[in-house]
Amino acid sequence: MPDQPALETVLRSIGRAAVAVSGGVDSMTLAHVTHLTLGDQAEMFHAISPAVPAEATERVTRHAQAAGWNLHLVDAGETTDERYLANPVDRCYFCKTNLYGFIAGQTERTIVSGTNTDDLGDYRPGLLAADEHRVRHPYVEAGIDKNGVRALAARLGLDDLADLPAAPCLSSRIETGLRVTPRRLSTVETIERTLRERLPAENLRCRIRATGVVIELDAALVADARRNLTPEVAGLLRDLGAPEDVTFEEYRRGSSFLRGTST
Repeated sequence: MPDQPALETVLRSIGRAAVAVSGGVDSMTLAHVTHLTLGDQAEMFHAISPAVPAEATERVTRHAQAAGWNLHLVDAGETTDERYLANPVDRCYFCKTNLYGFIAGQTERTIVSGTNTDDLGDYRPGLLAADEHRVRHPYVEAGIDKNGVRALAARLGLDDLADLPAAPCLSSRIETGLRVTPRRLSTVETIERTLRERLPAENLRCRIRATGVVIELDAALVADARRNLTPEVAGLLRDLGAPEDVTFEEYRRGSSFLRGTST
């Protein structure tokens, strides 16, 4: 059972909180618990960006309206930051620096994130930006991991969140060192949205690599998708003005991330 009382204790110790809400299960569930625990002392910030899928923004606004959140939709400015657009190995640091810096300029509340204990074992440059802006991580302080977050969402009746697939920002699909551009982000979003309507995939990523576009899927789906969907995806890429070279591969977490690329 998720340790909701421990999480609520952490939130009460914060007192006045500004939740950075991406639209994923972690930050969305945290926003709900923070609102229930702190009421008017909580406000939510969601960044609208070409790197954020439209469906994520729609999900945030829908939940905010239903639950009565004090929600701010903002442009954090990362898409005008050349350090971010260059897509270095620590791109996430510049994204979060822009986000947390913007939020800090809008409120005196303590910024909180949806980071959970499982995230601490990954390479996450955004955590350095969080440290620099004194962001607190209530799940970590309460000892809650990803499964605990999903269990908490289910316990709160947030069924659409509890089973929500992990979906990092669209920029994460672009190979390290390739520039982040609106066209590439739009290509990723369109291809993934289209294929999710066609395939029962738990894991689905449209990767933009220097060698072309790679669609990564659950292993059991790759052969049929390669055989049946290659012409359709190539046509979509052509319509989007993107290179038509497309291959299908088994999903590999973080396969667009090249740690050795210099910043």
